[in-house]
Amino acid sequence: MITFLLNQELRQESELSPNMTVLQYLRTEVQKTGTKEGCGSGDCGACTVVLGEVIDGQLQYRSINSCLTFVSSLHGKQLITVEDLQNKNRLHPAQQAMVDFHGSQCGYCTPGFIMSMFALSKNKPAANKEDVMESLAGNLCRCTGYRPIVDAALSLASDEPLMDQFVELEKTTIARLQTLQEQPASLSHGNLTAYLPRSVSELADLYSANPNAKLVAGGTDLALEVTQFHREIETLINVTQVEDMKVCEESEDALHIGANVAISDAYKLLTNHYADFGELLHRFASLQVRNQGTLGGNIGNASPIGDAPPLLIALNAQVKLRRGKQSRVMPIEDYFISYKVTAQQESEFIEQVIIPKPKSNETFRAYKLSKRLDDDISAVCGAFNIQIEDNKVVNARIAFGGMAATPKRATRCENVLLGKEWTEANVNEAMQEIHNDFEPLSDFRASKEYRSMTAANMLRRFFIEQNHQNNQIETRVTSYV
Repeated sequence: MITFLLNQELRQESELSPNMTVLQYLRTEVQKTGTKEGCGSGDCGACTVVLGEVIDGQLQYRSINSCLTFVSSLHGKQLITVEDLQNKNRLHPAQQAMVDFHGSQCGYCTPGFIMSMFALSKNKPAANKEDVMESLAGNLCRCTGYRPIVDAALSLASDEPLMDQFVELEKTTIARLQTLQEQPASLSHGNLTAYLPRSVSELADLYSANPNAKLVAGGTDLALEVTQFHREIETLINVTQVEDMKVCEESEDALHIGANVAISDAYKLLTNHYADFGELLHRFASLQVRNQGTLGGNIGNASPIGDAPPLLIALNAQVKLRRGKQSRVMPIEDYFISYKVTAQQESEFIEQVIIPKPKSNETFRAYKLSKRLDDDISAVCGAFNIQIEDNKVVNARIAFGGMAATPKRATRCENVLLGKEWTEANVNEAMQEIHNDFEPLSDFRASKEYRSMTAANMLRRFFIEQNHQNNQIETRVTSYV
């Protein structure tokens, strides 16, 4: 049984299919139809809802895609939908703003926009335009136009927190959720089962007993198996309750990020040490996806176009793997074997990602090439980690996504640079070797020729920026000016 709050209503569910999404639950089980289905894949935001969760004694609100969230993820949390915002006969300020600024025409996308605005008002009361644009980047409107919607969101900005019924009930809600979080949970329906372990050791035991189970954290990729391919997942192990895999801290020489840490929660630590990693995360899917998707999941699905792996390879990161009571650590570049094949053994899972801290004279840059700025998949993602001393390259780690069956280092390119002077001639020679490092494919995102050319040009861009520190190329990764 799973237990959660639907706004302020206590819900206890034991007969739901573990494959059911939150969107399906709302529309078919509790008849809350304000939340819409647009794409069913987390791209349009029409299904956006907000989850409230107690973290370190504080109530934290997150906008999520309900079409990609399995119902088991609701355990111990508060689910808020657009119907819950109205207070008696009065619209919530986020709803009223959309009315006042004429932010809706057909209205299909409007509930999703309002929920993103509601979450923003809770997390950043004094939001600026950049905050608004990032918050709404995962919401698509086909008819109104974004200017009145952005204006509506900006009108909510204030130096004081927005006062509403959720603030009034906050202490009560925290107490109720803390009680719910302590309760064990699972979900089953027919031959379908979802387990919710609470510790790494419990997870390891469950996975050993169910080696064919699918592990799910945010589910932003796995849920597509159900929503897009209509496949049935017999056994799920939902790791959202495993607190000891949510570590996000630094030691003397490394950053330690648990595999269960949401991308949005890892942002601050990564940005503090690698600014370009943080910049790229602004373009990592949408905020709704970043609020659920994890670094561990982005690695574990072994996609050749995942955004994080090329950066982690360039940074010489490691993954800590766990199987039963045994753990091992390996370089992340050795984790990827071939297309969708990894070095993980049966019942083994990623427990933690370990990223070395920057070294002196080391420069890290990342570039993402895609058809649109926000919420898009990379055609090419390049990461460059180069150490220069006395104008000579003493260390180079260059990795790309979208150029091979796996995220991969450009070893020939690196070897041309190593030990040589950091000059345009040597960089040009290294650029030519990128064409020998990779044999990319052509698909609807880019041709193989375009991928090769742009990957090489990313190295040229790195060289230009490195040699002109006070004249950086505009729009490093994102720019809302």
